[in-house]
Amino acid sequence: MATLKLADVSIHFGGVQALSGVSFDLGGGEILGLIGPNGAGKTTIFNVITGVYRPTSGQVTYEGESLLGKRPHQILKAGIARTFQNIRLFTAMTAVENCMVAQHSRTGASIIGAILRTPAQRREEEEIRERAMEALRFMGMQSKADEAARNLPYGRQRHLEIARALASNPQTILLDEPAAGLNPVESAELMHTIERIADLGINVLLVEHDMKVVMGVCHRIVVMDYGQLIAQGRPEEVQRNPKVIEAYLGQ
Repeated sequence: MATLKLADVSIHFGGVQALSGVSFDLGGGEILGLIGPNGAGKTTIFNVITGVYRPTSGQVTYEGESLLGKRPHQILKAGIARTFQNIRLFTAMTAVENCMVAQHSRTGASIIGAILRTPAQRREEEEIRERAMEALRFMGMQSKADEAARNLPYGRQRHLEIARALASNPQTILLDEPAAGLNPVESAELMHTIERIADLGINVLLVEHDMKVVMGVCHRIVVMDYGQLIAQGRPEEVQRNPKVIEAYLGQ
């Protein structure tokens, strides 16, 4: 059974059909690319999966259970984390604090325990900090743990977004244009990082315009255009698909 499954998902905003009958699945530590021209509906799919939007019709299931009607924090707790096209860090917080915040949907301490700083609450906070540090170490950022997010270089802020998502202990991670603004060396490092995430058994859904990154790491690719799925398959199959060529080149 696929971990994440979209079945005939459609959504419209007023008279605009943003998605029309989109179906695909993701599971088994797979890296799935989601590509298409600007306005194709890629980020809309992310917002449907994570509970920001509710589809007009269709179904989204995770481990066989419907995600429809669940709020974003419930979907995060279920094991789906995401990054954003435009960086959304808590800029005044340190790197480690950003990663600690990502775990609050899984904390068990009561309000009273937090106020009184009970031994149980202190132990839980120590565990949260250690998991945050693990995520930073995975991204090679442990030396930046106590640095404010706003003071980090742009590439490191991108890395911190991924670390924050990983700190929530996800089974599936949605990466929204993680290579945006990166130089070639940083992009190559990102490709290696995505492969390492998949090696942990975490499913990766990747939206990206950098075709070198997409073709270099994805096991399969789903192609969108004007809210519709026009092709899916292995990278080499998608590259040769006439519909994909037309969508990107307009001929």
